[in-house]
Amino acid sequence: MTPSEVCTSYLASFASGDADRVVAHVTDDFVNEHTAALGSGCEGKAEYARRVPNFLDSMPHLRYEVEDVVADGDRVVVAYTLHTRLNDRDVAVRGVMRFRVREGLVAHRTDYWDSLVFQQQAGLV
Repeated sequence: MTPSEVCTSYLASFASGDADRVVAHVTDDFVNEHTAALGSGCEGKAEYARRVPNFLDSMPHLRYEVEDVVADGDRVVVAYTLHTRLNDRDVAVRGVMRFRVREGLVAHRTDYWDSLVFQQQAGLV
């Protein structure tokens, strides 16, 4: 798979609700970085694997709609809309992820999204 295909497969895996399927896309030394106030980063596949089930449980019907993909070698940027349903409300938040891919796996992910928009749409503020 190309780096772009690795990243879009990774994002598509979230819709499965299967944590193992999501985690299978990342390297052992994976870095998960968030820029939003509600985001929580981590390092290492083991720690990521520990967190993903709770994340999936907290985001019913989660799916990432890919809007655009830009790739340069092992670096990929994906513009997306995150879709979920919380508190009987449909939530759709646009964002961008920057990826570094190594040997067919995601080695680093930096996620940029607006946590205030998320909270407003979900009725949390």
